[in-house]
Amino acid sequence: MEVEELRHRVEHEPHALPLPEQLLNRSFAPDFNRVEAALNWLAKADNHHIICQTSPLYPSLLLDITDPPPLLFVKGSPTVLLHPSIAVVGSRAASQTGLSTAYQLATELSHAHIAVVSGMAAGIDGAAHQAAIDVKGPTVAVLGTGVDVVYPKRHRTLYQAIVQQGCVISEFWPDMKPYAGNFPKRNRIISGLSLGVLVVEATRKSGSLITARLALEQGREVFAVPGNILAGDHQGCHDLLRDGAKLVECAADIIEELAPLSNFHLEELHRRHHIGGELASDLPFTSLLASVGYEATPLDVVVEHSGKTIELVLEQMLELELQGWVSAVPGGYIRLKRS
Repeated sequence: MEVEELRHRVEHEPHALPLPEQLLNRSFAPDFNRVEAALNWLAKADNHHIICQTSPLYPSLLLDITDPPPLLFVKGSPTVLLHPSIAVVGSRAASQTGLSTAYQLATELSHAHIAVVSGMAAGIDGAAHQAAIDVKGPTVAVLGTGVDVVYPKRHRTLYQAIVQQGCVISEFWPDMKPYAGNFPKRNRIISGLSLGVLVVEATRKSGSLITARLALEQGREVFAVPGNILAGDHQGCHDLLRDGAKLVECAADIIEELAPLSNFHLEELHRRHHIGGELASDLPFTSLLASVGYEATPLDVVVEHSGKTIELVLEQMLELELQGWVSAVPGGYIRLKRS
């Protein structure tokens, strides 16, 4: 949307703006310099995206929380946001056992075609993201900074890998530096994106417990890994388990609890993408499968060859991926088996 078109809509057609109703009902004067700066950032690279709540790429589960962000800045592939996902969080100062556990569980989730969501922090977050990267699984980093700011700096290589294989997202301006008050705020997005939140290792004062509390408020599942009762590393996890969180020893313990929210996730995708009769046809989607090769096939090639709309392609590719017919990889999709 060009700046002049946006200015015209603000002055003459405010309700045509891609903004939530509560903002449209207020009197406000947009800063057009900021709008132009956002459009310039969007134009800088093909992997820069700004997703508003009316976009088919805006995550359905996130839209369902009480305070979804009006806009998401995305760096990487925004289609990863359509995958069913689990948040994996925990201590920044994690033990080696905690790091190994997070890596193993995130690996298992990735093999099950579930996206790993976390905050790219040191410790458990980084181990979970790295596991998804290593097995070529989808992963989403929700930042408490802008998407152009790498924090912590030692995660620069991990950040670049996430951008290549998944995406980093933030509600904050792309150049926003680290600010302590923004990190608890971003936690609602981590839990809001996800079918459930897995806490791997956490003391009673861990910030990951904020994410777990938000998950409960949002109607998400909460999972926790037990640990040594003589050490303080798992006190937060034990409190969660005492309060009703599901005990997790392997990814199967998580997956068996996901059916209700996963069904809601798919139903919302169907509704928001206006998928009708064709979606009800038997899987696999023959024409779509024929468009995907056994080497990486870019999304735009799949769309062109299949003759379908991008919305329908995204929806059906997700269905095919969940059933094990295809896999999302850097650069597009690959076919895993013959029909």
